[in-house]
Amino acid sequence: MALVDIADAAAGIDAGWQPVLSTWAASAAGQQCLQFVHARQAAGALIYPPDPWRALRLTQLRETRVVILGQDPYHGPGQAEGLAFSVPPELNKFPPSLRNIFKELQRDLGLQPPMHGHLGAWAQRGVLLLNTSLTVEDGAPASHAKQGWEALTDALIQAAAQDPAPKVFMLWGAHAQAKAALIAAAGPAHLILQANHPSPLSALRPPLPFIGCGHFSQASAWLQSQRGQGMDWAL
Repeated sequence: MALVDIADAAAGIDAGWQPVLSTWAASAAGQQCLQFVHARQAAGALIYPPDPWRALRLTQLRETRVVILGQDPYHGPGQAEGLAFSVPPELNKFPPSLRNIFKELQRDLGLQPPMHGHLGAWAQRGVLLLNTSLTVEDGAPASHAKQGWEALTDALIQAAAQDPAPKVFMLWGAHAQAKAALIAAAGPAHLILQANHPSPLSALRPPLPFIGCGHFSQASAWLQSQRGQGMDWAL
């Protein structure tokens, strides 16, 4: 991976996200993060995904209707593509968390599991698929956590929450749920849905099992009531 230059990244991103990205890039946390990633690359580390800014390219702030938070990108070869939980369409084997997302889609909405694991259609319909760390090293989950990415992604979450258009925030697992206060502080206009992470280790555990949470139908019904248009979750 050749990390996208921050100036090049800003050129391809909607004006709504650009001030957040520029402020972070000029901050101590942003400088530390970019220097860390470049240093790891120089040391020969294999870093995913190829384009860390992809979620911001595909989903503009003014079009964001749903925010789904992941933790960090998939750390296996050919999996991460810059969208939380999504994998490239040519990947035949889905990660376990994504399989459980498709199981809940089928249980909740009756949608047949898609033949691919690419969630780009959601991103283009206004679902911001944001990981809280935007890079990771091959075979090393959370290897780029607490290096400065969180300052950016917290600011992006805050920007989405401060935008007055009603949105649904889906917080799956303790890591994502830690952002609930950040969202709530922006005002009461949004719907916050919380459940366990869709990974096999927690998807069926009480008190908030992911399987059975009904988040997809709840989000669509709420958006219909608040914005006059539900959410098309078909892939």
